[in-house]
Amino acid sequence: MRPELHGAFGAVSATHWLASAAGMAALESGGNAFDAAAAAGFVLQVVEPHMNGLGGEVPILVHEAGSDQVRVICGQGPMPRAATPEAFRSLGVDRIPGSGLLAATVPGAFGAWLRLLEEYGRLPLEQVLEYAIGYASDGYPLFPKIADAIATMAPLFEYEWPESGRTYLVNGAPPKAGTLMRNPALAETFRRVLKEAKAAGPGRERQIRAAHRAFYSGFVAETIDGYLRRAEVLDATGERNRGLLTGDDMARWEPSSEPSVSRVYRGLEVHKPGPWSQGPVFLQQLALLEGFDLAAMGLDSADYLHTVTECAKLAFADREAWYGDPEFAEVPLDDLLDDGYSELRRRLVGDRASGELRPGSPAGRRPWIPAVDHAKPPSGPYWKAQLYSGLPTVISQVAAMTAARGDTCCVAAVDRFGNMVSAGPSGGWLKSSPVLPGLGFSLGTRGQMAWLEEGHPNSLVPGKRPRTTLSPTMVLRDGLPYMAFGTPGGDQQDQWTLGFFLAHVDFGLDLQSATETLAFHSAHVPSSFAPRVHQPLTMRVESRCPESTREDLARRGHDVETVPDWSMGKVCAVGAQPDDGIVVAAASPRGAQAYAVAR
Repeated sequence: MRPELHGAFGAVSATHWLASAAGMAALESGGNAFDAAAAAGFVLQVVEPHMNGLGGEVPILVHEAGSDQVRVICGQGPMPRAATPEAFRSLGVDRIPGSGLLAATVPGAFGAWLRLLEEYGRLPLEQVLEYAIGYASDGYPLFPKIADAIATMAPLFEYEWPESGRTYLVNGAPPKAGTLMRNPALAETFRRVLKEAKAAGPGRERQIRAAHRAFYSGFVAETIDGYLRRAEVLDATGERNRGLLTGDDMARWEPSSEPSVSRVYRGLEVHKPGPWSQGPVFLQQLALLEGFDLAAMGLDSADYLHTVTECAKLAFADREAWYGDPEFAEVPLDDLLDDGYSELRRRLVGDRASGELRPGSPAGRRPWIPAVDHAKPPSGPYWKAQLYSGLPTVISQVAAMTAARGDTCCVAAVDRFGNMVSAGPSGGWLKSSPVLPGLGFSLGTRGQMAWLEEGHPNSLVPGKRPRTTLSPTMVLRDGLPYMAFGTPGGDQQDQWTLGFFLAHVDFGLDLQSATETLAFHSAHVPSSFAPRVHQPLTMRVESRCPESTREDLARRGHDVETVPDWSMGKVCAVGAQPDDGIVVAAASPRGAQAYAVAR
């Protein structure tokens, strides 16, 4: 449907064309791939408010030219120090709600982008932020899905979350698609941060550090602290609750930089964030699939779809049992990626679909997954059911039975110098938490992913990162940058990007063609989002999957559900060919929103 884009100067791919354009503008104004990614990331916070925001989080994978390593900048903020299981239970809460203020973590996205710029960028902060400020101040054309989301949530915004109403409703009514949408409060927040950064004096790095202080211990933190101390906000519990996050929690936090986790597959070195994300599940799937001749099965054949799906179930079951913040819990990652362990797990893949949730026992450890409730959403207006779901996606009532769900944003960039970056901005979306008065953005609700039960790697502990779904990918070949990619999709991210990656590596498709292959995923494993729905044996495929293939999968025991074509995921990718200096860009046509640019 689209061509693979080639250039020699730089390439950017993001889930909104305005972000991709901003990234390329940053490159053309003297920046590098890291400046481009940050510029695009800040624009995404403005033009995709239904999927991410300044109060959200982001993991960033970084490859710097001349290095043979990949670093991870962790923009996943921790839980507040007041967030204990006892604090939630005292409110009558046995699961952290997916909306409101209780699930707020320290907003890590701003700090992570700043650290990327400070350590790897070239441009002044003002130049990187100018595109986002422009769209927030002067307006951007409202995408239909955002307009639909605002229309669905309008009663909540009008009666319960008045600052969200002031931000997203126009004269008290939902704006129409195509409307030029502005967020002057957000623009002013960016401008004030810049003003305080400049007041620190000359010097790019000095100003970036001052911007961090303005956000995490200055006026932004003070506003958040004051609001959460006094506001009682309607959330998924059906009650009005105060938040637990404080300004002190924010002041104590700094984004970390750490080594990536990697594994070699078909001669390529694949890098992911650590087990505080779901990233290693991609590597576990590769470790299982390495023992199968996928090319002989045929792309998108019943054999291929069955094998990939069954391996995904096993890897994601391990995610549920073993992943968590490694600074607080023992995560046996080396054992999970061990060849011998993978061989034992591979033997579980049979001719029939398994209906069991089967985590493994790495090095003899006993797995445990807390019980998943099957509570029903509250009765009443449709927006209440949307509030009950922790996913950012807002689906109109008419389309609720057929629409595919997804979340998050992504951006990837590469430049002519050999720098490459991949990031997955998310959190702080308009549906799940009210806009903060005077700031123009919402807090994230990533805390919903932690368990209140004690003794699990992902159990709630104050100051601990909840295990997130965010999962960008980077690939090196012979120590040089080869490709970087990501997709929206929550739990499905590492299934949809896996299909893209296998189409390229095992079947030889170019990056753009690989984004356009059939999308499918398993819903077998419990969702990471409240209310943690799971559907054993359910496999979703786009409806262009041939009927004969679907029938074959059903005979194997899969409960096959079809969703509309071109509806699952928006894979964005960049690549590099160091031998001839060519850079490559691709973006999935799904949603008619993600675009790539190369020059």
